[in-house]
Amino acid sequence: MRLALSAMRVTGGFMPYTKELKELIKKVDATRPSRVERKKKGEEFPLLSLKEREERLRKYHPDFKEGARTEIRVGPNKGYAISPEIVKLLEAKSRVNPDVIDLTKIAYETDILIIGGGGAGTAAALTAQENGAKVLIATKLRHGDANTMMAEGGIQAASKETKDSPYYHYLDVLGGGHFKNVPELVYTLVTGAPKVHDWLESLGCMFTKFPDGRLKALHGGGTCRKRMHYAADITGAEIMRTLRDEARNRAEDIKVLEFSPAVELILNEHGHCAGAVLYNLETEEYFLVKAKAVVMATGGSGRLHIQGFMTTNHYGATGDGLVLGYRAGVKLCFLHTVQYHPTGAVFPEQAEGLLITEKFRGAGANALNIDGEQFVNEREPRDVESASFIRECAEVGKGIPTPTGTVGIWLDSPMIDILMGEGAVRREFPGKFILFKRFGIDISKEPMLVYPTLHYQNGGLEYNSRCETSIPGFFAAGEVSGGVHGENRLMGNSLLDVCVFGRIAGVSASLYAKEKVKDGRLTLDHVRRYHKELEEAGIITDRVAPMLLPDYSNPKVLERQLTSHYVGTIR
Repeated sequence: MRLALSAMRVTGGFMPYTKELKELIKKVDATRPSRVERKKKGEEFPLLSLKEREERLRKYHPDFKEGARTEIRVGPNKGYAISPEIVKLLEAKSRVNPDVIDLTKIAYETDILIIGGGGAGTAAALTAQENGAKVLIATKLRHGDANTMMAEGGIQAASKETKDSPYYHYLDVLGGGHFKNVPELVYTLVTGAPKVHDWLESLGCMFTKFPDGRLKALHGGGTCRKRMHYAADITGAEIMRTLRDEARNRAEDIKVLEFSPAVELILNEHGHCAGAVLYNLETEEYFLVKAKAVVMATGGSGRLHIQGFMTTNHYGATGDGLVLGYRAGVKLCFLHTVQYHPTGAVFPEQAEGLLITEKFRGAGANALNIDGEQFVNEREPRDVESASFIRECAEVGKGIPTPTGTVGIWLDSPMIDILMGEGAVRREFPGKFILFKRFGIDISKEPMLVYPTLHYQNGGLEYNSRCETSIPGFFAAGEVSGGVHGENRLMGNSLLDVCVFGRIAGVSASLYAKEKVKDGRLTLDHVRRYHKELEEAGIITDRVAPMLLPDYSNPKVLERQLTSHYVGTIR
């Protein structure tokens, strides 16, 4: 603690690298010339074989750790083993009492209700509106507060300029997902990629280009071609800005309710989805929205901090859509795997968990141990690279200790300026350059300290290539859904996923609302059935779900709360 406070005084409140860390950086500096030379010659650190990858994952990836999975005891996936943090939410009671709530008091009525205001939800709203539907977006926080905004690296799309095609993209996605992906979904993703890219540009999305107008592209882990297009290191924010602005330009047909998360789906007597119960975070009131079709686009669950890992996810990523869809009867898939991004910031402490985009490795930065040695090829799939980082720190014992008691790996960002010309780091990664400057660290001159961080929900609600779930009138898109990425997602396919399937969900929902909707009495019978199943399984709990917001309350504070049994921050 004395060391940390001393360092903080040096920069007026922030903690730059200590003397001990600066001594260790000298080892990185010493090996850099030879590593740069190998890069220039096209020499790469050896890739692991498929067998070696599998072995490394089994030994070191958090998914395979003892206690990493627990069987669900109720619902359509009874017996399916997934993260215990998610199971606890699935085995909780609904926030609403179905015997008390009055389903005749409708606050809003619309053609399409979209739950979630990130990339997938907003893309769905735009295409639904284009197909003549009136749309209501209900979002937990502000419109755009989502994991889409947090994504940095880029969006994949095959182009002829790099001798690429959807065929190669398809093979990369399958390989990255350990060949477990749903082929139909992968085909839809990769063939839709070039169209989505053109669509984003037509809406005003500003991708990074060469002076002659050609799009710049980089490699991502697990890819055989350079197809990663980007907007500096704020690609997700730029895409989200573009989609949100376009939605606001269509405000007459696309209404947005902020700070209004969904807490329960509403079905009708025919078993079709017919709306949702929403909760106003400001007034703490519940209200009803009736809709002809519903699109679930609530994103991931990083704020559950699975296995205690730090996370890159935004504050509202608490797995709400999984809970609501599952309780209504939709199966889950691929939730037995969780993606840990290999490069989350581990120092300074204020930045713990923050995404350090894979684009750094794509631009040439090496991952190094305490001796300044490479130990893994930076183009390995994310899960393999994360497992390699954990192995290097835990078993090999060559991680870099930090003043806060954590351990990390060097990411040698100064290599980028050497390889791409002075100023490249500042130009290509302005967001991270400015951020670390605030902490007294110049990432064009000094490496960053990183460690795997909880990043992506590989699985989710089961759906098809039209974004249809097993419940008529209920659609899913984006990170809340599962199948397209298999057991591991490749870099750049998340932003692609939200755009491709968000657009499809909007079209499918609007067509359903026009041609297939079957009106009927509104019910919450599925909630009653679920509560009964919990009781019959012997699950006695006061816990309610969805969580809505993560609970970071001090234990001493919790002891003083009247609702101390509740896990979360909203009554």
